[in-house]
Amino acid sequence: MENDVGTVIQLKELVVSRPIEIIKVARPGFWPTHLWFYVLPFATRDVFGLPAFWLGAVYVCFPLGLLLYGWNDLGDAASDQINERKDSWIFGARPTAPLRRRLPAWIAAVQLPFVIAMVWIAGPKMLLWFAAVLLVNYSYNTLRFKALPVLDLLNQVGYLLIFVLASWLCDVPQMSLPAMVFSALFAMQSHLFGQLMDLDADAAAGRRSTAVMLGVTRSKWLLVMIMLVEVILAASYFQSPLVAWFMSAGAAFFTVDAMFGPRRYPVWFTKAFFVIWNLLVLVTMHWVWRDGLFMLR
Repeated sequence: MENDVGTVIQLKELVVSRPIEIIKVARPGFWPTHLWFYVLPFATRDVFGLPAFWLGAVYVCFPLGLLLYGWNDLGDAASDQINERKDSWIFGARPTAPLRRRLPAWIAAVQLPFVIAMVWIAGPKMLLWFAAVLLVNYSYNTLRFKALPVLDLLNQVGYLLIFVLASWLCDVPQMSLPAMVFSALFAMQSHLFGQLMDLDADAAAGRRSTAVMLGVTRSKWLLVMIMLVEVILAASYFQSPLVAWFMSAGAAFFTVDAMFGPRRYPVWFTKAFFVIWNLLVLVTMHWVWRDGLFMLR
């Protein structure tokens, strides 16, 4: 009888707990930003009737998230165990050893139907896209770019592949060079901000990120410098001044933060920040598409 009860409990954990943990590994809290990036190349174009558009929209959420962050979690067990942000729907799971052993199979299984569908829709060039995604992640996780200062930030340029996906899959023009450079800088600044939140856990695990190398204050000033470059780009090239105003507000916030802010962000602040950020992303997504805020003058 006890064996039967144990078997039922194990089956329940397999059917219910494991899928939930797999979804958490994919960091749902980051999906709105992925989707926001994906929508940018479609500015002012009515593509919502295209099955290819929705295929890509689904892919950049769970499947891409599982590939990016699942692979990342495979090598971050030490720092994740002492990271207070982990084991959340925003910042990802804290995978157990058995789950980490099964993650590569889960990642591959989830990617396969999308590889087939995208190649069928857009042709063999999509294999090059998936190869590029794998190369970026291999560099970051397996070659350990994530533990090499500066390279860990430059690797974030890989997020521009989301633009390429949208363009190739739905046959729309690629983003302009200024928009590409702006977005690359935005990805790097977002990663640096994340490093600031993980600084203690990374340092304790021996991971020498850019934020660990620079320290808190200098990392915040680097954030300000990146944002000011974004302000110049937006003011010089984009038809809407709103992008420049928004980044100016961000630069002002981090200037004050660098001078008077805490050396460590409390967990409640990081969670509240990302909840507010996701709400902002969801509210502005349609607006950015409709008005083409990142289109050139």
